[in-house]
Amino acid sequence: MAARNFDMIVIGAGPGGYVAAIRGAQLGLNVACVEREHLGGICLNWGCIPTKAMLRSAEVFHLMHRAKEFGLKADGVSYDLDAVVKRSRGVAKQLSGGIGHLFKKNKVTTIMGTAKLAGKGKVTVTTDKGTEDLTAPAIVVATGARARELPGLEADHDLVWTYKDALVPKRMPKDLLVIGSGAIGIEFASFFNTLGAKTTVVEVMDRILPVEDAEISAFAKKQFVKQGMTILEKAGVKKLDRQKGKVTAHIEQNGKVTTQDFDTVISAVGIVGNVENLGLEEAGVKIDRTHVVTDEFCRTGVEGLYAIGDIAGAPWLAHKASHEGVMVAELIAGKHAHPIKPGSIAGCTYCQPQVASVGLTEAKAKEAGFDIKVGRFPFIGNGKAIALGEPEGMIKTVFDAKTGELLGAHMVGAEVTELIQGYVVGRQLETTEEDLMATVFPHPTLSEMMHESVLDAYGRAIHF
Repeated sequence: MAARNFDMIVIGAGPGGYVAAIRGAQLGLNVACVEREHLGGICLNWGCIPTKAMLRSAEVFHLMHRAKEFGLKADGVSYDLDAVVKRSRGVAKQLSGGIGHLFKKNKVTTIMGTAKLAGKGKVTVTTDKGTEDLTAPAIVVATGARARELPGLEADHDLVWTYKDALVPKRMPKDLLVIGSGAIGIEFASFFNTLGAKTTVVEVMDRILPVEDAEISAFAKKQFVKQGMTILEKAGVKKLDRQKGKVTAHIEQNGKVTTQDFDTVISAVGIVGNVENLGLEEAGVKIDRTHVVTDEFCRTGVEGLYAIGDIAGAPWLAHKASHEGVMVAELIAGKHAHPIKPGSIAGCTYCQPQVASVGLTEAKAKEAGFDIKVGRFPFIGNGKAIALGEPEGMIKTVFDAKTGELLGAHMVGAEVTELIQGYVVGRQLETTEEDLMATVFPHPTLSEMMHESVLDAYGRAIHF
């Protein structure tokens, strides 16, 4: 069978790959996208989207318990875990199906199978019908990443779960141990804790949510503890003894090892790039700790070969992958493309309370040698937050004292994952404190706190 020829081949149809394929097709390229499992990748099928659907159920459940505060009555409040999971899977399925439709609309050739680089400009795809050769002068590797498994803590899908098991739980955990407190770990801890699981989180770093600003992490921790979570920082799970129906965890903290029994463990200790069996090394691609080494334009150093998204390293975020997909498609089509600045990519965590941030933390700004001005504003000083019954939270801004540049913004509280975008746009437009102070924020909104936090950095806050 003769090889099929394309202008661009994308390997992987996650939020990096499918966006690259569509943008390439929009620019007139003949594009093929090879996917071995599901259109939409992990994000849509087993990550960002279904977790948000489940967390929404937990949030509504939490609010139902607070009905009395709002002058409402809700008796006998309970949940049906299977129905919660069914809704979440339905949301994922709807969006995954939507990508198939977008591919058809944009005339992207979809090939379901496993791809491997087979020399310059060549890809071999193994499908259920056999193997097929594809050629293209430009190949984009967007194969994503998977959960890291630590020796002795491997998932057995019964007592010890991966994030996938946690998304389709066979049972409601009673005593839950979550290993790792990054976004994935803390979101699952928040979900199961809200539904009534006795939840313990173990974090090896000196604080939970270690990539966030220290003040925000401390605030979030206080809220989680208030909600009944047990949080162990500077602690590690040394081993798990598995018996029928229970796991005994050996937890080391301050040089002391204690044991504790759980009925369920979720391991969320980071990710590793899907770099195996792709023919990357043979092609001459450099791989560093399971991630492909690229330049700022996602070029691998091998002519015509690009790598985008999680496989190309941190930050491991769907929106970063999508933007890289657009940038690479535009480069391949001969357009002028701008590299992505990692410092302008926001991170969002959908626990309760939500956490969101962009740019430098206070500590990182100082480390980088900036003379800084820091502003803070609490939710308790905001009318809309009080009206919503969400008075717990804060917004923190970090400015360069010399130039007024917004170096970073950090938030914890209700809906901050939506609010952060205001500061993201500000950073993209290279705004200064003066621009932000002169902006009129609508009242009554949570966004007014963003204004007040800026004013506070310069000693001008009105409502606090």
